[in-house]
Amino acid sequence: MEAQSFLQVNSWSYPDDQLTKPTSRVGKKSFLVFRNNRYLTVSTDTIAFFYVKNEYSIIVCFDLQEYIVNYSLEYIQNTLPELKFFRLNRQYLINFNAVKEVEHYFARKLLVKLIIPVAEKMVVSKEKASTFLHWLANR
Repeated sequence: MEAQSFLQVNSWSYPDDQLTKPTSRVGKKSFLVFRNNRYLTVSTDTIAFFYVKNEYSIIVCFDLQEYIVNYSLEYIQNTLPELKFFRLNRQYLINFNAVKEVEHYFARKLLVKLIIPVAEKMVVSKEKASTFLHWLANR
């Protein structure tokens, strides 16, 4: 009887499964950009990927609109939900919904093809390949 009351009283001290799972950050919902003398908000749901060009971070949306943001790619990565966006390499941070297919590439690297056209090849290093495939598979 005494053990039963102990469990009942202290049941709150055993965390629920939901609480013990690592939580992913919720992340930014939008970015404020300046274009044509106007400030616009770009929803993260509309962003296909981010890339770096000439030391500027650029947003590319699914409708192929591009916007410059004044943040480093590392800062952007740390503010976005990690289940939705993945840092492929030093240049690209992609949205899961933009991935069309992934192919094996030279030296155990991966080549990522997006649903929108991209001029450069998006390559995942062999060191990040398994992490990337795990990210794709575990949604």
